[in-house]
Amino acid sequence: MNNSTPPPFPAPAHWIDGRAVPTDGPYLDVVNPATGTVVAKVPQGTPEDVDRAVEAATAAFPGWAATPPAERAAVLGRVAEGMRARSEEIATTITAEIGVPISFSRMAQAAFPVLSTTASISVAEDFPWTEEVANSLIVREPIGVVGAITPWNFPLQQLVTKVVPALLAGNSVVLKPSEIAPLTAMVFAEIAAGAGLPPGVLNVVHGTGPVVGEAIAAHSDVDMVSFTGSTAAGKRVSAVASGTVKRVALELGGKSAHIILRDADVEAAVLRGLGYAWSNAGQACGAWTRMLVPAERHDEVAGMLREAAAAYTVGDPADDATRIGPLASERQRQRVDAYIERGIADGATLVYGGPGRPEGLTTGAYVRPTVFGNVDPDSVVAQEEIFGPVLVLIPYTDDDHAVAIANGTVYGLNASVAGEPGHALAVARRLRAGQVDVNGAQHNFLAPFGGYKQSGNGREMGRAGLEEFLETKAITR
Repeated sequence: MNNSTPPPFPAPAHWIDGRAVPTDGPYLDVVNPATGTVVAKVPQGTPEDVDRAVEAATAAFPGWAATPPAERAAVLGRVAEGMRARSEEIATTITAEIGVPISFSRMAQAAFPVLSTTASISVAEDFPWTEEVANSLIVREPIGVVGAITPWNFPLQQLVTKVVPALLAGNSVVLKPSEIAPLTAMVFAEIAAGAGLPPGVLNVVHGTGPVVGEAIAAHSDVDMVSFTGSTAAGKRVSAVASGTVKRVALELGGKSAHIILRDADVEAAVLRGLGYAWSNAGQACGAWTRMLVPAERHDEVAGMLREAAAAYTVGDPADDATRIGPLASERQRQRVDAYIERGIADGATLVYGGPGRPEGLTTGAYVRPTVFGNVDPDSVVAQEEIFGPVLVLIPYTDDDHAVAIANGTVYGLNASVAGEPGHALAVARRLRAGQVDVNGAQHNFLAPFGGYKQSGNGREMGRAGLEEFLETKAITR
């Protein structure tokens, strides 16, 4: 059991022009989903707050853009060290905001942003800011003011995958974090200021998507908007941003397939697949939520999943032994529970879990982690992003059938293939997804991340993630 006291959360404020800007309200409550208690408040921002932040970012842009890339990288290096130094505070803050188990907060929510930042710095240090192509000088320059709109499921990691490369490229930023999990954005802003980031280069405006998010997307002085969230919200951001023809980068939903081939180590692949499906309580756009298995092994795999699922302890996210905490909000709990009921109504076999709260957890945003078998690949639970700990098991006949099922949704964000390496690679090449894991490969923070189809456009991380925030100029002589 972790008995540490959560850190004091910051007073309600935006961060504009290098300092905290308190407001007189109204405020939005930040609710601990495990207890239902309010742990902090943030301002309910307005378009006028966005105007002030954009004005600060616009004024700061020329000086930061003129700063040599090596100096920008040095500042971000100090930011990485600052996040590492405050990692326990970051972990406990995120656990309080969204209910993710403290062990996962330490291992991923607090650690990944540091790794992602250092990887981005290494890309910037080796990046060809200028190059000669025949008689032309190709120059890569910052876009200008970037609006970044980030989600609640990985609040700091999603922040750094946008803000860090944008800053390394020489842009200034106006950030709107999710109102559900806004607190580490202020921690990051404090760290950045302490690392020597000039005032106005990074600004944070709290608030809701329909108000603050749309004001950022529509603003005539915002040159690019980078958004991560649902596909429906991404479509709205794109539509609003089109009024000023600004660049839009979207990282949206997913319904990722985990294909277990006949020549795979099936037991290892099943255990790995369940872990990726239920990581962060399934609240991950890249979660492997569809497990595709040879039809003749369906029942055997269902039994493996039933046994493995029983080891996933659901409970208090502050307890080191907990593997699945509550969902991020009561609204999310109700949404996921409705999907579980829909799966049963549509005839899927309930392998594990089911609707309702887990035994002994009568309060908090908890759901029962659930596995469905014999799932129709065209059913609602196999087609729509549930964003909770719900795994669907789908039988297939041969490789062509498996590929058709895997590609048979509107999404194309992530996928996985388990099998003999050459065979698995051949199948991976056929998948319409932005990234494909083969046999549980180690995550690569230098590789690009992003989706096909309605999973979005553009890429984050790696060289492609830096290039998203740059304009290309050809000077022909």
